[in-house]
Amino acid sequence: MTTFLQLHLLTAYPPACLNRDDLNRPKTAVMGGVPRLRVSSQSLKRAWRTSDIFQEAVAGQTGIRSKELGRLVRDALLSGASLAELLGPNAPGTDSDDKVPEPKAAEWAWMIAAEYVDKKGKGGNEGDDEGAQPDDGEEGKKGKKKAARSNVGKETLKSEQVVFYSKDEIKALDELIVILRENGKAPTAEQLKTIKVEDAGGAADLALFGRMLASSPKFNVEAACQVAHAITVHRAAVEDDFFTAVDDLNTREEDAGSAHMGEQGFGAGLFYSYICVNCDALRAQLGDELAGKTIQALTEAAATVAPTGKQNSFASRAWAYYALAEKGGRQPRALSLAFMKPVNDYGDGMLANAVQALESMRDNLDQVYYDGQSLASRKLLALPDKAEGSFKDLLDFAADCGGV
Repeated sequence: MTTFLQLHLLTAYPPACLNRDDLNRPKTAVMGGVPRLRVSSQSLKRAWRTSDIFQEAVAGQTGIRSKELGRLVRDALLSGASLAELLGPNAPGTDSDDKVPEPKAAEWAWMIAAEYVDKKGKGGNEGDDEGAQPDDGEEGKKGKKKAARSNVGKETLKSEQVVFYSKDEIKALDELIVILRENGKAPTAEQLKTIKVEDAGGAADLALFGRMLASSPKFNVEAACQVAHAITVHRAAVEDDFFTAVDDLNTREEDAGSAHMGEQGFGAGLFYSYICVNCDALRAQLGDELAGKTIQALTEAAATVAPTGKQNSFASRAWAYYALAEKGGRQPRALSLAFMKPVNDYGDGMLANAVQALESMRDNLDQVYYDGQSLASRKLLALPDKAEGSFKDLLDFAADCGGV
């Protein structure tokens, strides 16, 4: 039976613009017939996986998500540096004599980057888009096939698709770069096959959130973690902040007006967040120890790290005032149904009412489906007049799901 860890969080944000749409306004959704503020799962996941909390907890065990791999490979071939060095904070070079001339470096880097995102023609050698060889079948008898259009720019070396590269793939790329420098020959199809790994390759963030390579489904990684869009538990509206900027050197001799005028959408609300982690899948990818650290770091980040949108303008940083962690082998379920009817601020207030609605929904589901038997759980609650639970206990409970 698969073990799941489910996290339910309630976090109150003051005026903020945590996650914007194409009109530069806070994202929204309609739920229960009323408008709500929303923060996309993509925004949440990026904030968590790039946070100091997560990066320090799984130091050296993360991947790289980018379109720029080709450029980095070219720079490594030209400079004699490794990818690990170029990806470091100081990006140092080396004095290695094994450097590849510019034309070759760019061509080989393009071949390597294309290996991850280009579809290979039937009978073609993987990684050799230009010189695909015919196979022994009917297509092969007709000679070489015309190469498909590449998804990597020849000049920019950027791929059209953002690719998540694992730790082991970066290591394999560095090993190939050393070989190319030493022998001065273009990578072969067999060599290019070695740079893609079928699993998470030791990368905690890749194991959590997965990746999809449309051109190479074999190398897709199924995410062990599912994240719902956070949504306000109440009716919410997007408001507009009209602002001006003053020119410090304006003497008011000709114009006493502002130097700039603009407006920014914002909203405030109490958000419900839901996260579901397949503990068994994560352990299979990372092993017990790293899986435990990863789940613990994810839980801590989810409860304490806010999306980065417009933080300098709004300082909208907040911790979850309520967190519920559940663990067990049941089919997972979110508790968003608790907020189909918008929560109001009557009686004990919106904070307490939201908690009551969530826990009542959980208890009622347990009652009708499992005769009142609840999953193993831990919770914390921090209200102005009340405090329950321990964050440390909740983190330890979550980490145990990973095998620690």
